[in-house]
Amino acid sequence: DEAVDGAKLRIVQPNIAQRDKWRNDRRAANLRKLLELSAGGGATHVIWPEAAVRFALTTDGGSRRLLRAAVPRDGILVTGFTRYGFDGGRLKEVWNSLAILDGDARVVGVYDKHRLVPFGEFVPFRSCLPMDKITPGALDFSPGSGPATLRPAGSPPFSPLICYEAIFPGGVTAPDDRPAWLLNVTNDAWFGGSAGPHQHFASARMRAVEEGLPLARAANTGISGVVDAYGRVRERLDLEEGGAIDSDLPRAAAWRTPYSLFGDLPAALAAAALLLFVRLCERRNARRPENLPGSKDRTAFEETASQ
Repeated sequence: DEAVDGAKLRIVQPNIAQRDKWRNDRRAANLRKLLELSAGGGATHVIWPEAAVRFALTTDGGSRRLLRAAVPRDGILVTGFTRYGFDGGRLKEVWNSLAILDGDARVVGVYDKHRLVPFGEFVPFRSCLPMDKITPGALDFSPGSGPATLRPAGSPPFSPLICYEAIFPGGVTAPDDRPAWLLNVTNDAWFGGSAGPHQHFASARMRAVEEGLPLARAANTGISGVVDAYGRVRERLDLEEGGAIDSDLPRAAAWRTPYSLFGDLPAALAAAALLLFVRLCERRNARRPENLPGSKDRTAFEETASQ
């Protein structure tokens, strides 16, 4: 059996345009669209994209209860949201985060993005660069603590990846806590209909091959999909297509891949061995009699003398 027993995914792609995503007058309509696309399918895991929830999910219990309609019976809802940190009532920090909600709308897991986009989520060398980031809000996002494995009750453990965290080889799982699958939530509406979403999806797909782990991906405007541990696309919703994917969760590969065990070390050793071989060949060639200094002059003299 190539599917994980008891794990049924519903991946929601609301296809909300970037110009509408952050409008306050569209907040209720956007949430309603997410809830409608989450209904049905017999899922155990409903997955929403990056920053799908606009309210302070971890502290606003009243608004959070609205999400109970999206949580499957005995299942979980996984969604991207913006997490806020206050000090004395004053906003001090902001994180690009992912939350897991159970059937009672309780937050049972949180992950904070740790690889932030320069100029998009923070301004590097802010003290020297008098400029604002290109995303809404004047406050820079804070980075999370690093790769993590989340283990909600009744679910195979997974490694959360927010946005472009899925493009970094060797950096998608916690070093000593290997998950059963990878989950990438992203927006990608920034790219419009360009090649960007296709490149992003291809990069995320490559992480599945490297790690030997299945990948589920929820993108706001696409491309969403389910990829097995060998890089085969099992399900897919194309760019700028609204809808939902219902899919089994593929199993991890039976054996850990060499890359998941050794990373870039074998490639680095092979490159070093190749450079050493080339160097040895150059030295050997230089020692051949016809290549010694003055050998050509000596050969010409001997030919002249013989005449």
